[in-house]
Amino acid sequence: MPVDDAAPIEPREFAQLHDYQSAVGGWIEPVDIPSLGVSIYINEVGLIRQLPLNPRATFLWWFHVPAARQKALLVGDAVIVGIPNRRGDSTDVPETVLDLTSSGRRRRVEYLTESDARWRQGDVGHDDVREAIVWGMVLLERSPKVKNVRLAPFTATATNAISSD
Repeated sequence: MPVDDAAPIEPREFAQLHDYQSAVGGWIEPVDIPSLGVSIYINEVGLIRQLPLNPRATFLWWFHVPAARQKALLVGDAVIVGIPNRRGDSTDVPETVLDLTSSGRRRRVEYLTESDARWRQGDVGHDDVREAIVWGMVLLERSPKVKNVRLAPFTATATNAISSD
């Protein structure tokens, strides 16, 4: 996940520690997002080196880990992998995460209200995953009746969604 918003997020194969270090420009530090089943690897000393903010990685993390919101930033290029297995090896990124972070896919924000147990579909399609995440966070934090949000593909019938909790 490049720090440059204009650069596409592309799948890559990582075989050794050196591959991860090369991708982030130094020693790696994992940031877990258990609800998605992924870890984001960033440069361990990125803040000290004053690497630029990675808005896509930061907002993805904030969306799914509310305790991190507006308290910490992810900087520099990042690598997203599946949560490590029992041996400690990284696994593949789940298909639902690949679908929602891939370029060229429209997304919508869906939300739950206090008075309704059904997910409501947002009417707006977002071409950029960061834009959709930010909109979902704003909706969650500014609308008192909204109790949860999630992202889903922008299609006539959305069944594959990722929640913010």
